[in-house]
Amino acid sequence: MSPVCKPSLPEAVYSADSVRAIDRYLIDKRGVDGFELMQAAAKAAFRRLVTLWPQPQPLVVLCGAGNNGGDGYLVAANARRHGLEVVCVAVAPTEKLSGDARSAFEKARADGVGIVDAHREPEANVRAHLAQARVVVDAMLGTGVTGAPREPFAGVIRQLNAAGKPVLAIDLPSGLNATTGAAAGEVVRAEATVTFIGVKAGLYTGEGAAACGHIVFEALGAGCAGQESGESPLAVLSPWSRCREWLPVRPANAHKGLFGHVLVVAGDKGFGGAGIMAAEAAARTGAGLVSLATRPEHVTAALARCPSLMVRGVTHGSELPGLLHKADVVVCGPGIGQSAWGQQMLQQVVASGKPRVLDADALNILAGRAPVPASNHVLTPHPGEAARLLGCTVSDVESDRVAAAIRLQKQWQGIVLLKGAGTVVATGRGIPGIIPGGNPGMATGGMGDVLSGILGALLGQMPDAEPAVIASAALHLTAADQAGQAKGCMGLLPTDVIDAIPAILARAERSDNDDNRGE
Repeated sequence: MSPVCKPSLPEAVYSADSVRAIDRYLIDKRGVDGFELMQAAAKAAFRRLVTLWPQPQPLVVLCGAGNNGGDGYLVAANARRHGLEVVCVAVAPTEKLSGDARSAFEKARADGVGIVDAHREPEANVRAHLAQARVVVDAMLGTGVTGAPREPFAGVIRQLNAAGKPVLAIDLPSGLNATTGAAAGEVVRAEATVTFIGVKAGLYTGEGAAACGHIVFEALGAGCAGQESGESPLAVLSPWSRCREWLPVRPANAHKGLFGHVLVVAGDKGFGGAGIMAAEAAARTGAGLVSLATRPEHVTAALARCPSLMVRGVTHGSELPGLLHKADVVVCGPGIGQSAWGQQMLQQVVASGKPRVLDADALNILAGRAPVPASNHVLTPHPGEAARLLGCTVSDVESDRVAAAIRLQKQWQGIVLLKGAGTVVATGRGIPGIIPGGNPGMATGGMGDVLSGILGALLGQMPDAEPAVIASAALHLTAADQAGQAKGCMGLLPTDVIDAIPAILARAERSDNDDNRGE
């Protein structure tokens, strides 16, 4: 069973270079001894280890040659002093150790930790140590390593992943790019990651979202060192626990006109469900009015699913302006296809000048045209759509998701919400947002349609588009996680996510009421 921990995380997340600069600032400007800082990191990691796995022995610690390896040797020393059975596997030759890492190695050896040099051991012996382990600590490669791990690290990572043992990664899983979240080669799959000094952006997006497991942050007394050192965050972490505070409180005399009229333009022939799900998601997220413009053959199904919708069957773009005139926000793209019907719908939506969410085939249609930047649209591409909009490959997008979102925003303006593992929101007005959460059950058709409906609803209720978009992504991911916990991931449906939304919003409302309740 996976460990359960509820980390308290700061908002700012940094590049690997920035975290190293903050670490250097602590040592050079605050006068913190480097080895003492390493000891503090190891003690914090060991505390987390025994919290997550109270009986972690036999414990195997895989150590590299840098400071990450030094952390590992000191974790092993802590374990030995507490009477645990522990062995260090030196993946890098111990004679290459220097500085604080050498001091950590000497301390572990002095404390009686058994150290196995993988370079002098047959591969089968390393595999045997992993097979016997109850828990493995990954302290092989730190933030200074980029590119694919070389041998023997790549081979040990493969053995570790194949062993199926729970892993605690120190600072980050070996093989992961701490800045971008990309993995150019083998990467450790950890149950939990304890990270220090500053939170690394790559832990929350791309491969990091899959490799890190539960993430725990230990500041090690750094406090405001990030600000003091002058290092700028790469992104801001925005979980639902923060975003829910941005939702407007509804007055006692509220009426539907206060909460926006969302028009969903979606659902060509054979794709009626996309528009229905987007419209229902908007209704469940508190939109005052929701209209759906779709193919006539989908009208009955839409009303049967959600009778509160105002549904209009449209066969030509000329029928849309009257509906657009009444809307405050327009959602366009789910299931519209790229035929003449879908192109007419998108043309009318763009011509209206209304604030709009463009998703799915609306993005694919735009990708075939010269960019027409607009300040009041929200683009919600998945990596494939992002690649088409940028004229690059999906691998290019996934190699640095934050950079890809920034490029999209510069090219198309408005707000860009890059979907995928570790959602990124770029606004052009400040630091991008990374929204944590989500699960493998979301890898099914229709999840993006639900997000589009949520976006339409919150854009219609919140005065500022940026927090509305970030909160929408956070709500969507939280609803998916709660639905996944209740129903599992393999059979998760987009409608399960819609069904989870009201309870999440209800808890946010109760929290607001508790905060505002008088004596």
